[in-house]
Amino acid sequence: MQTQTRTEGYQDSIKATFQLFLWTFAWGATLALAKFGPESLWDSDTMSWAAVALNVGIGIGWIVAHARYLRAIDELQRKIMQDALAITLGVTWVAGFAYIVADSADLISYNADAGSLAILMSVIYVVATAAGHLRYR
Repeated sequence: MQTQTRTEGYQDSIKATFQLFLWTFAWGATLALAKFGPESLWDSDTMSWAAVALNVGIGIGWIVAHARYLRAIDELQRKIMQDALAITLGVTWVAGFAYIVADSADLISYNADAGSLAILMSVIYVVATAAGHLRYR
């Protein structure tokens, strides 16, 4: 009986991971459509707003898929991810506000954008996740 439960748990985890992958891909694709569509595919504000709305809708689906994924993985994986997300949020919050203060005091000349923030968050999350896996191996 316990073997069957473990197998079902792994199957649930694999299914949730695959669904999260699909939702992540769909969200990225609709984000690219909303960003590059007005430049190359259409010349209509209505279409641009529709693309943004589609992206937000798919983004909500991605959030739900992520929550399901967190419920499907085991406790150690969840702890590693929770720690990595906490570190990512903290570093991004502190670095973001430090940038705002330094920029308002005219101490820096670099103009950061949302892409810079996304890259910073991604790098921090990957490093924190890898460190968590090393820590608990």
